[in-house]
Amino acid sequence: MADHFAPGERIAVLLPLPLAGTYDYRVPDGMTAAAGDIVEAPLGSRVATGVVWGPGADSVAEMRIRDVIRVRDVPPLSGDLRRLVDWVARYTVHPPGAVLRMVLSVPEALDPEGHVTTLAPGEESTAIRLTPARRRVLAAVERLREPTARELAAEAGVGPSVIDGLVRAGALRTGRRPAPPPPTPAWCRPGPALSPDQSAAAELLRRAVGGGFTATVLDGVTGSGKTEVYFEGIAEALRQGRQVLVLLPEIALGAQWFQRFRERFGVAPSPWHSDLTRAQRRRVWRRVADGTVSVVVGARSALFLPFRALGLIIVDEEHDPSFKQEEGVVYNARDMAVVRARLAAVPVVLVSATPSLETMVNVRQGRYRCVRLPERYGGARLPAVTAVDLRADPPPRGSWLSPPLMEALTATLAGGTQALLFLNRRGYAPLTVCRACGHRLRCPNCTAWLVEHRAAVRLQCHHCGYHAPVPSHCPACNAADSLVACGPGVERIATEVRARFPEARLAVAASDTLTGPAAAAELVRRIEQRELDVIIGTQVLAKGYHFPLLTLVGVIDGDLGLSGGDLRASERTFQLLHQVAGRAGRAKGAGRVLVQTHMPEHPVMAAVTAADRDRFLEAEAASRQEAGMPPFGRLAALIVSCRDEGAADAAAAAFARTAPDDPRVRVLGPAPAPLALLRGRHRRRLLLIADRGADVSGAVRSWLTATPVAREVRIQVDIDPYSFL
Repeated sequence: MADHFAPGERIAVLLPLPLAGTYDYRVPDGMTAAAGDIVEAPLGSRVATGVVWGPGADSVAEMRIRDVIRVRDVPPLSGDLRRLVDWVARYTVHPPGAVLRMVLSVPEALDPEGHVTTLAPGEESTAIRLTPARRRVLAAVERLREPTARELAAEAGVGPSVIDGLVRAGALRTGRRPAPPPPTPAWCRPGPALSPDQSAAAELLRRAVGGGFTATVLDGVTGSGKTEVYFEGIAEALRQGRQVLVLLPEIALGAQWFQRFRERFGVAPSPWHSDLTRAQRRRVWRRVADGTVSVVVGARSALFLPFRALGLIIVDEEHDPSFKQEEGVVYNARDMAVVRARLAAVPVVLVSATPSLETMVNVRQGRYRCVRLPERYGGARLPAVTAVDLRADPPPRGSWLSPPLMEALTATLAGGTQALLFLNRRGYAPLTVCRACGHRLRCPNCTAWLVEHRAAVRLQCHHCGYHAPVPSHCPACNAADSLVACGPGVERIATEVRARFPEARLAVAASDTLTGPAAAAELVRRIEQRELDVIIGTQVLAKGYHFPLLTLVGVIDGDLGLSGGDLRASERTFQLLHQVAGRAGRAKGAGRVLVQTHMPEHPVMAAVTAADRDRFLEAEAASRQEAGMPPFGRLAALIVSCRDEGAADAAAAAFARTAPDDPRVRVLGPAPAPLALLRGRHRRRLLLIADRGADVSGAVRSWLTATPVAREVRIQVDIDPYSFL
């Protein structure tokens, strides 16, 4: 395939639109183009941005071919990134242009990075009234070399209005200079002393960098120092002048991770997540493309950044379900990270204390290699885990903390250490019921109950965002003051703890209270500085954090994730409980974990209390293999949705009639999805079950082609579904 195109040649341009394929254009006189170039081209009456994907076809008449307008001044997309776009599109059964849109996610980054405005002393400083703040600014500008307004304000300890006033008065003059490149992490800085197991693992990762594609599972118990091990792989990639991508499931909550990176490499890495401003995203995207950013730490979308010299990919907490994108192009970032590493011929490292069953099966079958860290770093011991049988030791009426957990919490606070109470349920109560007629308050847009958030004084749907004040009368029977909260959320646990321990300093940590990196960093600081005694949190605190004074973890409802018939319910519950238990006793103080449960005999509870992960995985693998479920079989889901319920039913029935006729494939459904109404759309679900070797993506693609549906009906394809809502 030709990579370079001369004037007059046809080129295929892929546009970041949900279209079937590429469009053909011509290279005009005076211009050349190459595969990967980002170009502007006419599309109807407007100008579109696209990427040169290869040579054009001869199927379009010459008179209909239009010229490319210009090649944008930005580095071309690499061949491995273009191959990734094609691979993801084929595998997920989405248009390539929809995948490309995730690559070209910051259109303003296609323009060259500009200059920054700087400040210097002006001519009129003697003719203005000099307040103390203004004097500090003028003194600071003499010390600094052409600072930006932000740098000058920080140095002088003033707000931007003081700077603006001095510019208007002529005491400061503005100038322009190129934006400075980001500081480079210092790969040669020494890290902490490693244990023998850590050293062996680090040496394996160092040898992998630069040696082509390998997939390595870094399997270490909680607190074993996995991060410091893969930091050694990052250092080697930096030594070789290569770029590194680190994927974290909760990038906005990674305050401790960023601090550890700064301590190891001297500077912070470049973050990539949804809380960045457009200007920050533009800067990171452009600098990744031109190679001046060395290390990116990001959420799943960072996988599609245009790295110029990618050398290593790390997927931390590889088991985490947050890596699965459920909207738009539906994909698993962990699996696609392995694909990108293979296409780019670079190593990928999958890191976890509780690797997914899929990952461990790949290890057993020889596709991945595995290095283990079986002991905690520095002599710390794994905590003792005890199941509290709520049938034998129930909490008092109106309470949610059992007597054994109350005793442990009392002893922990008396001993001056910290406790984490874990409940994976936001808000005050998950359900509000009328005691007079039994009416339950439900979201008008979704098949979901409204959750009471007492701190915000409202009811909220956690699926569509709908919220409303708590009514004074029942909407069904009009009874006054009859609505009662049922079940606990983290806010309700906090209320109970405050009532029982009024002197204890506590905080609630959930996704709706930790609204971004700054809030998460402040919470981490308060815990580390011993400003909190009890933290009541959801899964946002279940993994990755290291709090030396945290010695007690209490799980309020260990059974919470085991209901609902989800294929991975047992695995997810085990992972979550094992991870949250791992927050206890990570330093010298002995750790203790109490898991409240109504089913202490359940295999998940037995595995958690015995810390016997391998036996649990063996049993889970045997169960899945017998049922032909992943990773021993294949699944694909079609979710048919429409605002009109009849149209949704008709379209789902049409798909049932045209289901693939293949002995290796069977189709279940259609049936209403568990969330049969979501954001005002009625949803029906069909599930395709296939043998491991079946071409599931091809079968679904043919299925879609054979089944025309009305324009108002939306079809979502989910290859390898993780969620069954």
